[in-house]
Amino acid sequence: MTEQEGYIILNMLNGIGPARLNILKSRFGSPVNILQAGAKDLAALPGIGSTLAEKIANWEKSVDLDAELLLAEKGGVKIVTMEDEDYPIVLRELRDAPLCLYVRGVLPPNIGERSLGIVGTRSMSHYGSRMAKHLSEAAAYSRFTVISGLAYGVDACAHRAVLDAGGRTVSVLGGGLARIQPQDHVPLAREIVEKGGAVISEFPMTTNPTRHTFPLRNRIISGLSTGVLVVEAGLNSGSLITANFALEQNKTLFAVPGHADDPGAAGCNSLIRQGAVLVESFDHILEEFEFLPTFTSGRNMIREERSPYGNKNETAKENTILPDTGDEESNKILAILQKEKSASLEILAEKSNLPASTLSSLLIMLELEHRIVRLDSGLYRLKI
Repeated sequence: MTEQEGYIILNMLNGIGPARLNILKSRFGSPVNILQAGAKDLAALPGIGSTLAEKIANWEKSVDLDAELLLAEKGGVKIVTMEDEDYPIVLRELRDAPLCLYVRGVLPPNIGERSLGIVGTRSMSHYGSRMAKHLSEAAAYSRFTVISGLAYGVDACAHRAVLDAGGRTVSVLGGGLARIQPQDHVPLAREIVEKGGAVISEFPMTTNPTRHTFPLRNRIISGLSTGVLVVEAGLNSGSLITANFALEQNKTLFAVPGHADDPGAAGCNSLIRQGAVLVESFDHILEEFEFLPTFTSGRNMIREERSPYGNKNETAKENTILPDTGDEESNKILAILQKEKSASLEILAEKSNLPASTLSSLLIMLELEHRIVRLDSGLYRLKI
């Protein structure tokens, strides 16, 4: 038995979590030694007890390791344990780090350095849907990996918006990868993997999601994220569990404000009163991250790629409108706004003859580049 197999076995035993694993490792040193220990020695440890000790000592009776490994292989799933080099560093630092990660797809190597958790209610309002889509697209254009949970509502909206914007997203499940819930989102999960992201879980392949497992996965969403954004949430929303984990893990917490008399926004408004960063545009998120070590502004990354100048040090100042974006469709939008002074999305679509989805993406890009600004009225104008 290898140490990796030992971690997988312990992860498949009910009752073994990060806290109990630490107790066992402090006495026996490694997963292999734990699984070779006698029930009497195991039961002598605090918090283990005779029932769990017997289960560990006789693990072959309840764990079929070969079947688990075969199912993972057939599903294209890689099992990463705490012993592996590609186990995310940001998770290894957690006091309740998962024993294993089941990964279908690819986790970005810099996960945790430029990643944003986006969570919220399953029952979105029109406003919540609009903000989730807008902020998720902006995150994708700013080269953030977006972390969410594949649930109905804000989660699925965030994943979808990132994929449509050509970005990368990671979904953390509350059950095993062979038990994706909701089933309606299996095609979305498949697309996340196909477009360079990942669907992950700490639970064995056939674990059914429960009220207990969903809160557990929330610590991984926040753990993998540089910061966590709550888009829309009531006071009893599970998203507030993710927010609490983010605070415990010293992550930056963001929240989108809602109407004072809307119960569906009460959770976000409460977070803001307690110190969460109020977010009305993605610039408010970038402002919080600009001074973090190793962080490069999304605006600067885009500007360097698309600058018409040969030397990136010769780019225009932050508020200067460049004479040419290097992109014909973007230039068309700027020309319309130069003539119209300000225009709605409908007017821009009519005059540019661009599909709504393309136009929306270009407007977000131009906002991030500080070439245009979106007014409270919903109109767009050139940045002065």
